[in-house]
Amino acid sequence: MDNYPINSNSLEKHYHINGDHFGQQYKDHLSDYQSWEQKDHAKDWILFPNNIGVHLSIDETALTNGELYTIVTNKEGKGRRGALVAMIEGTKADKVIKVLNKISKKERDTVEEVTLDMASSMHKIVRKCFTKATRVIDRFHVQKLAYDALQEMRITHRWDAINEETNAIENAKADGKKYVPAVLENGDTKKQLLARSRYLLFKSGDKWTAKQKKRAGILFKLYPDIQQAYSLTHSLRMIFSKNTDKGVARTKMAKWFQDVTNSEFKSFNTISATFYSHYPEILNFFDNRSTNASAESFNAKLKAFRASLRGVVDIEFFLYRVAKIYA
Repeated sequence: MDNYPINSNSLEKHYHINGDHFGQQYKDHLSDYQSWEQKDHAKDWILFPNNIGVHLSIDETALTNGELYTIVTNKEGKGRRGALVAMIEGTKADKVIKVLNKISKKERDTVEEVTLDMASSMHKIVRKCFTKATRVIDRFHVQKLAYDALQEMRITHRWDAINEETNAIENAKADGKKYVPAVLENGDTKKQLLARSRYLLFKSGDKWTAKQKKRAGILFKLYPDIQQAYSLTHSLRMIFSKNTDKGVARTKMAKWFQDVTNSEFKSFNTISATFYSHYPEILNFFDNRSTNASAESFNAKLKAFRASLRGVVDIEFFLYRVAKIYA
């Protein structure tokens, strides 16, 4: 019974019992929660040294009311039992380091690789706790920054289109005329074109539908800077997608940096500087093509579990149940 989440609302529906009463009985008597050895400090941290492995992921997630927890997982656990190594309240590096250092140095030195994002606190944690591990920045965090820069350009143009339309409406009203928006060849106005292009810019061109291809053609004709920015994001995606070795990837990434510099796009130059400061950790992806997908999947499971309980009221008991399932 302790190995699976119990939804008292579901029990109440199917077995005609008082769900709240049963949930309390499970907490107080049916489970071993009251004698759980980590109960006293569970809200601050829970730790499972036996689950440490050679390939780890570190990430953060919000449990309730936006309160963040740092989570360390073992990739070999594949999001099931044995996956959870630690959950620590907050993201402050010194606090997380203090907890993880409760694991013996001998065990921590067995870790060969840790995937993480670009947060400086995460890098400090891995550098201090897993001194022999290679740090690998998740490729999807890298690509997301490029997508964000592209979308920022699209949104800027959309605001310009909105202001242009607003001014045109005011001018028509002043002239006693009815405003009729200009319609493009696919039936969109400029404002609609920019709003409806959001999702196609996330995808490779060979995955566009016929309508998206037509919309993209119009978008790129009207806004060549968006086309150039899209090309930059696509080329970055291809660097990570191709099964190239680290040396080839380094050369291609250097060319990408040069293309970004030549574009003179402010948003892309900003992320280029961020990438450059994390260059070695980004390139480490090409050693084993490791990502933080397992951590993201684990976070998604936690959110689904939390949703099934309609939120987290008792954090300690929630973490106890998480530990029973994943630790």
